[in-house]
Amino acid sequence: MVAIVGRPNVGKSSLLNCLTRQRISIVEPTAGVTRDRVSGVVEYEDHYFELIDTGGYGIDDHDNLTEYVEGQIQYAISGASLILFVVDLLTEMTPLDAEVARLLRGTQTPVLLVANKADTPAHEIQAGGAISLGFGEPICVSALHGHNRRGLLDRIVEMLGDLSLEEPTAPVMKIALVGRRNVGKSTFINALAGADRVIVSEVPGTTRDSVDVRFEMAGREFLAIDTAGLKRRSKHKNSIEYFSSHRALASIRRADVILFLIDATAPITEVDKKLAEYVINEYKPCLMVVNKWDLAKGQANAEDYADYLAKTMPHLAYAPIAFTTATQARNIQSTIDAAQGLFNQARARVTTGELNRAIDDALGARQPSSDKHGAQPKIYYATQVSILPPTIVLFVNNPALMRDQYRRFVEKRLRETLPFPETPVRLIWRGKPQRDATGAAGRRQPMETSDDSSDDEF
Repeated sequence: MVAIVGRPNVGKSSLLNCLTRQRISIVEPTAGVTRDRVSGVVEYEDHYFELIDTGGYGIDDHDNLTEYVEGQIQYAISGASLILFVVDLLTEMTPLDAEVARLLRGTQTPVLLVANKADTPAHEIQAGGAISLGFGEPICVSALHGHNRRGLLDRIVEMLGDLSLEEPTAPVMKIALVGRRNVGKSTFINALAGADRVIVSEVPGTTRDSVDVRFEMAGREFLAIDTAGLKRRSKHKNSIEYFSSHRALASIRRADVILFLIDATAPITEVDKKLAEYVINEYKPCLMVVNKWDLAKGQANAEDYADYLAKTMPHLAYAPIAFTTATQARNIQSTIDAAQGLFNQARARVTTGELNRAIDDALGARQPSSDKHGAQPKIYYATQVSILPPTIVLFVNNPALMRDQYRRFVEKRLRETLPFPETPVRLIWRGKPQRDATGAAGRRQPMETSDDSSDDEF
């Protein structure tokens, strides 16, 4: 692991994004945006290492989280094999730079001094002041423009030596924890990790970046993604909240399974409903996690609460429900086991024969109704073309004749009949090929795709 450390606004988050070539950390001129340890894996010429961004050391956090931010910095330093001490070469070294230097001199971990914001070669002559910090001559880079990226990576690999030769194992499953603010996502993540991996606070909006946390359970390695709490876009106070929401929605798209956390002590809100709609539109397996159950179980039982969820979010009625108390780590393992079950369902394949028997059963139970002109919709046959989610193409005489209500009926029926009862099923309705004047089959109609789900509500 390689930790990036420095005072606020020296470009630590930009450096993480530059070296990983991903938009992982939120980059914003406001000091103190990064709070948790945000990480990504860097692959460079058959070498691998985990790069960790940390909050700005010495930040005066307006939510009184300075102690927690610096605790996360200490965690990163203590677990690192190499520390990148980042300074801003466009400014003179500050007392806070000197304080970070004193902190790092107290560790046994090698430190590489990085002078950032060397946007032009002329800027590099200003790097001499950083030598006074006591870590030798700095390596000059521009995280914003990628200048000397390879030179920095060469130095990192050289200093890590054989430590960086082992390729990381892929996680069995990627799980995104999503929900509105203060439902307990970060507490749940820490219960999974068995450590204070992310900051937990009663302050709304504590989590800003989407934080990847690897953990092991029953000999299997998983990846959990802690996300910022969502709220309506009209309620965003600044660009930080806007980018936090976009990171959270992107985490939904890259996850295998969604843990949709709900506060058992509060009613379902419009934000919950909009988030449910987004998860549905992305066809993601979803486990409804009712957290803080210890505070609510005296007022409601699990069966009544499940009925309440089915009424308030009927489109997710097929999703299983788990009741947890993250502060006490109750039902955490069983929740992950349930998520693994959903992941297995989403990867299930059925034979064409089995699928078409299920279609025949659906037609036997209910035939599609004709339109106002008497045209009768017909389903000829179906085939499964993909997994994650299970994707089924149904060949029909005319997709336009299939009413939405009947499409939903077929989806529900297939879910009940086939081995994926608790996951979304994507149905693609395709008309039979048209024939030209010579009688030859024309081009097949393109496969329908789901509309891009809008995140404008968040």
